[in-house]
Amino acid sequence: MDRRSLIVGGVALGTAWLAGCSRSDDPPAPPTPTAPTRPSPSASADDPQPQPIDPRLDGTIASGLNVPWAIVFLSDGSALVTQRDDASIVRVSQDGDIAAVGDVPGVVPGGEGGLQGLAVAPDDESALYLYLTGPEDNRVVRAEFDGERLGAVEPILTGLRKAFNHQGGAMAFDRRGHLYVAVGDAADAGSAQDRRALNGSILRIDTEGRPVDGNPFGNEVWSYGHRNVEGLAFDADGRLWATEFGDKGGDELNRIVKGGNYGWPIVEGDAGDDRFVRPQVTWTFEEASPAGLAISGDHAFVAALRGRRLWQVPLEGGSARRPRDFLVDELGRLRSVAVAPDGSLWVGTSNTDGRGEPRRGDDRLVRVVISQ
Repeated sequence: MDRRSLIVGGVALGTAWLAGCSRSDDPPAPPTPTAPTRPSPSASADDPQPQPIDPRLDGTIASGLNVPWAIVFLSDGSALVTQRDDASIVRVSQDGDIAAVGDVPGVVPGGEGGLQGLAVAPDDESALYLYLTGPEDNRVVRAEFDGERLGAVEPILTGLRKAFNHQGGAMAFDRRGHLYVAVGDAADAGSAQDRRALNGSILRIDTEGRPVDGNPFGNEVWSYGHRNVEGLAFDADGRLWATEFGDKGGDELNRIVKGGNYGWPIVEGDAGDDRFVRPQVTWTFEEASPAGLAISGDHAFVAALRGRRLWQVPLEGGSARRPRDFLVDELGRLRSVAVAPDGSLWVGTSNTDGRGEPRRGDDRLVRVVISQ
């Protein structure tokens, strides 16, 4: 394999600094998770593969944006986009027209924090759910939305510890209207193995911020042992997937299961330890720093920051197959990706985040056409 080759079902050992992340410590050993682990795939050339898809760059949709962190499409085909450091939301039409939706009060940008995740409940566009960094904590808020402008903003989940990095921030609704929220370990690795703590976890809450009946530990926690998840997406069968930044053992794509322990900081990458849910895919840091995640049909698409590329990961029966990379070094750092109503991908760059090298027009949203 060349230096860009993916390591699947193995541990990518490396000491390279992961852009946007620090490396941290060890807590006590956890209990055995209730979640099943998957067999380690060989990802050989003989593995059955879904029909290949060839993503193709199809031009710039909008330019002059500020760290576009999350992209969510509305029923009219336009997209709402959070701008992390500006603490604002804009609406982008299919033709690329940009309209201000509003500034979000109480946001304190800094490090990897600011205005991050965005979610809209199924069949209800009257409220926006946002993940943001405030003066004292990270929190989830609900903002009234009249279709054009933001209204009143109400916190629904507060007290999530913040730090310079490892904020998490991804959010996604399932079909039943439950909201999943990825909370980083806030550079305190020990919290990730504490099922009573909300940091280092993926949460499942209702639209009032309360734990959902049936959560595995009687609180908001759905899965734990996470370091820094910045991408969440559901596949067509309702399975939840997540991208995760690693420390020294490799970045990950995980399938999230109820009560699953994903190992951080005791293990990372595929350590072959059956106490923990094994990752579906691992990458070296140079290839990834996986941020945004979108799923179209039987393919996942992962936006890579340090890797400066878009990864396409075939999915089959709840398992991931050998990925392929596209747009390598063509656009710089990639942070956000979403499936548009016409089946194309909208991909957001992240070159104005203080770690990239801004190019003319950055940050941008570009359209990527995917065809079989």
